[in-house]
Amino acid sequence: MDSLQSPIDPQFFALQEALAGKYSLESELGRGGMGVVYLAQDVQLDRPVALKVLPQEVAARGEVRDRFLREARTAAKLSHPNIVPIFAVDEVGEFVYYVMAYVAGETLGQRVQSRGPLPPSESARVLKEIGWALAYAHSQGVVHRDIKPDNILLEEGSGRALVVDFGIAGVLEDTGATGVGEIIGTAEFMSPEQASGQGVDARSDIYSMGVVAFYTVSGTLPFHDVSAAEVLRQHREEPPPPVKTVAPHVPSRMARCIDRCLAKNADARYETASAFSEAVDAAMSERRNVPVAVRNFINDPIDLPGDGIAYFMFSIGMGVPGLFIIAEQESLRIAAAFVAVYGSLILAPPLGLVTQRIRRLLTSGHTLADLQAALRTEVERRREELAYSHDVEPSFGEKASFGVAAVAGGVLAASFAVMSGWFAPAELGMWMFVGSVAAGTVSLSVGTTLRSRRIDAKAERRFAFWKGTFAKWLFKVAGIGLKKKALPMRPTHRPTELQIGFAVDALFEQLPKASGRI
Repeated sequence: MDSLQSPIDPQFFALQEALAGKYSLESELGRGGMGVVYLAQDVQLDRPVALKVLPQEVAARGEVRDRFLREARTAAKLSHPNIVPIFAVDEVGEFVYYVMAYVAGETLGQRVQSRGPLPPSESARVLKEIGWALAYAHSQGVVHRDIKPDNILLEEGSGRALVVDFGIAGVLEDTGATGVGEIIGTAEFMSPEQASGQGVDARSDIYSMGVVAFYTVSGTLPFHDVSAAEVLRQHREEPPPPVKTVAPHVPSRMARCIDRCLAKNADARYETASAFSEAVDAAMSERRNVPVAVRNFINDPIDLPGDGIAYFMFSIGMGVPGLFIIAEQESLRIAAAFVAVYGSLILAPPLGLVTQRIRRLLTSGHTLADLQAALRTEVERRREELAYSHDVEPSFGEKASFGVAAVAGGVLAASFAVMSGWFAPAELGMWMFVGSVAAGTVSLSVGTTLRSRRIDAKAERRFAFWKGTFAKWLFKVAGIGLKKKALPMRPTHRPTELQIGFAVDALFEQLPKASGRI
């Protein structure tokens, strides 16, 4: 909670007078439909605290006042590292308030608004901590009802996520103290059952946590509109967009964890918040536990050690005379035969090398699915790193460079027509040819350089290759004559989890695109 200086209202002085000798108000931290939060000093213990005051129009109603005190005292019993502790719940005069620990830092909402979406690794850590807090509260019979970025604090220095306002939202919601205009700040995070006015349980918090997760990794909301009523309708009736469509850099398994939280049917979500935390942890742990054999296959480049120079000289020696043969021969069949023989000789060594490496991988007990899952992990890691350093979307310079290259390509094509004498003197065509080649070369070089800052083209191409049909054919050929070998037992649980993750990823890739969400 950052200390934000706001204009002092009459309530500030009245409250300070009522709390004289116990708390010394310093400034307003924030306000909303559930009251005003002040930064205060605990006079007796000499420590900063956050003091939240119930709206006066609500506190004036006796039954609401009593229920608020009961709910706040229940929340005060919660003791968890990821829940902001409540020190006191009291009433004095016309004021009803509770005092909680002051957390120096910012809300999750402020963090995303000021610096954009969190990187997947940081998002995973924050979401796991939120899940732990909710799981503990649910085990104590407390449902939050108002999980949103502004109710999640990120502690300065440690980055620890802490949840505030447990159980308090239900007091105002159930008594009709908030109207449509007053819940517009939280309507975007309501579960379908909450938006329908039905009873809510822990699974409603899990849905809201899914919306928070969606916002954390993408910086956008699954549903938004100027009208709160329309947002609530969307939560009830419309399917949310898959996370990968708005945040392609998010690891696939983590994205599916978030998508599952946003299921309309409460039974289709995670049964508990701790199950969500465990799923997110497993999704991110996969990235750190690629088997040695698979990792070695990825890191070992396909080259010709020791024979690279001789191979290069052989290629040149075969190619140069081949050009004369093709140029002098009138028969297309002879030229095609030479190209086929030449291509076979050039491709044979690297194909033989990669086949040998595939056989070694298969002998160790791993498959193409294992390799694809590991490459997906590598690509997602690179996307995350590049997205953290640079924007996910192409910059203006990149778009302009490729735009100039496209125009240069059109001018180049036109220059051949001009040099043929169809439209203008051939001399003009020559100038067009030279200018378009120069402009295209420079613009493509600049555009490619800018693009490489946000996309690892080599990693993307390698992933695309090993997902393709030719890779499947290579593995089939390399596997001829090999007997299936079971993976050896490992002393830890990690490889087992990884193999399960690989299997899930492989099955998920086989699903039709229309149903490619859990």
